[in-house]
Amino acid sequence: MRLLDPTAIRNLVAELGLRPTKQRGQNFVTDANTVRRIVAAARVTAADVVLEIGPGLGSLTLGLLDAGARVIAVEIDALLGAALPATVAARAPDRIAELTVITADALKIAHLPAEPTAVVANLPYNVSVPVLLHLLASFGSWRRGLVMVQAEVADRLVALPGSRTYGVPSVKLAWFAEASRAGSVPATVFWPAPNVESGLVSLARRDPPTTRASRAQVFAVIDAAFAQRRKMLRSALAGLAGSSAAASDRIHAAGLDPRARGEMLSVVEFARLAEQFPLGFQPD
Repeated sequence: MRLLDPTAIRNLVAELGLRPTKQRGQNFVTDANTVRRIVAAARVTAADVVLEIGPGLGSLTLGLLDAGARVIAVEIDALLGAALPATVAARAPDRIAELTVITADALKIAHLPAEPTAVVANLPYNVSVPVLLHLLASFGSWRRGLVMVQAEVADRLVALPGSRTYGVPSVKLAWFAEASRAGSVPATVFWPAPNVESGLVSLARRDPPTTRASRAQVFAVIDAAFAQRRKMLRSALAGLAGSSAAASDRIHAAGLDPRARGEMLSVVEFARLAEQFPLGFQPD
């Protein structure tokens, strides 16, 4: 297996006449050791069907195939999507049958040709959180993942209640999975080099909290609680309840302090709170 290096990346870019766009987060990994580190941290085996979002020129794709996995690669850029099979055929001809390329927006995919067991991806920075939450909500078969995102986003995804980086992404991800930092990736291993460092986030799927509330209910309460971050819950949820006093009553009913702020609540507490704020609730 010949993984991509800086020379190969430059040659591919020239052949394709590619101009990487910031809008699509096109920063390609040029360091083979980084690819090997990501694949090893993801614990990919020949038994896996890996869903990769944004394969780009194929740096990580080749590493995943080298580990023996079947890869379903979703690429929004038609030029890159069309070129990826040729790159794999040239560098890993015995593995080309294990690659499926889907040219589509990852935020809109609803069906896949096989059930993924893992997600391993260098997610586009500008849509990393929405894409990750969409994959978790839409494809329940995958139980673990490793994603590379902007370092600041990685900190938010793994943040715990009470920390300054804890927010909507932290709580919503916690509904689906346990997240932990799995390392950092310097900007120097990318071309073009981004202006930020990257972080690796390891994901382990778990059951959502036990609650009578739906996920939509819980997420609506989370959004309201963090809409104005420094507000107490009784003020932040007043719009859902009809008034601050009504919100206080419902927060009390959930066994929580109306004076608390959203950044102090765990996903389990948000789930309990959401039971008091059903969607479509009309205040008295």
